[in-house]
Amino acid sequence: MVKIVLLLIVLVNGAFAIMFIRDFIKNKAEAMKEKGNGTFLGIWGAIVYFFSTFGISDFALSTILYRARKLVSDKKLPGTLNTQCVIPVAVMALLYISVITVDTVTLIVCIIAQVAGAYIGPRFVVKLPERIIRRFIGAGLLIAAFLVVAGKVGILPIGGDAIGLAGPKLAIAAVALFLFGALNNIGIGSYAPTMVTVFALGLNPAVTFPIMMGACTFSVPVGSMQFVKFGEYGRKITLFVSIFGIIGVLAAVYIVKSLNVSMLQWVVAAVVFIAGFDIIIREIMKKNSEETAQG
Repeated sequence: MVKIVLLLIVLVNGAFAIMFIRDFIKNKAEAMKEKGNGTFLGIWGAIVYFFSTFGISDFALSTILYRARKLVSDKKLPGTLNTQCVIPVAVMALLYISVITVDTVTLIVCIIAQVAGAYIGPRFVVKLPERIIRRFIGAGLLIAAFLVVAGKVGILPIGGDAIGLAGPKLAIAAVALFLFGALNNIGIGSYAPTMVTVFALGLNPAVTFPIMMGACTFSVPVGSMQFVKFGEYGRKITLFVSIFGIIGVLAAVYIVKSLNVSMLQWVVAAVVFIAGFDIIIREIMKKNSEETAQG
């Protein structure tokens, strides 16, 4: 069954890669005029997916960088966050998913649920106004920061010994991962929320990895293909970050498996929180300013 899942990972992500390459070639002139230096984006891709392998949100870090340097509009930010991570996440899944035992039914149900959410989500996201998207992004950053800190101070549940779920618990997991798949498309990464959910339902912490990676590596390309179809993403960023992101993943897996990133996680949590708080406050101030002007 593991071999079948790994084969499907290659097929699904391969389909995205083909679709993206065709879209990039078709719009190459326009894509290369987009903001961002190729060398800079390549270095960033290697760095951000190096740390993503350790559970540090690439969605949150990329959101901060792209908004600070104005590399992509808020309207196209959710699509860019999704499309750029497809190939690096697929590499993570192929490298890790076969080494941890997990109940086959649980794995398949969670994957299908998140893929369904990811497929439906973009149809609504691309129609949202930029203000709504910014608010979701700000909330996503705050959630990401909270999850990091909560895990560090022991607030989050520590899980159990189970390798699978059944009955009501499996249903809860399916609903949760459906929502996480949809939320992926508005810039809120599903990695940490999935981990919290399966911990809370009593699974062995190690089992979270094949579930997270399996669900993400199927749901993200499905959602990302919708963004490519609608053209709502940064083509240049996706190209360079995807390619060099693979290098970051491989470096993390083969060179520094035992790297202690505890202190870095605290720093990242602080930066992500400040960025999310800043977006929310700016939106509130802007809204109040507009209401005052209208009054």
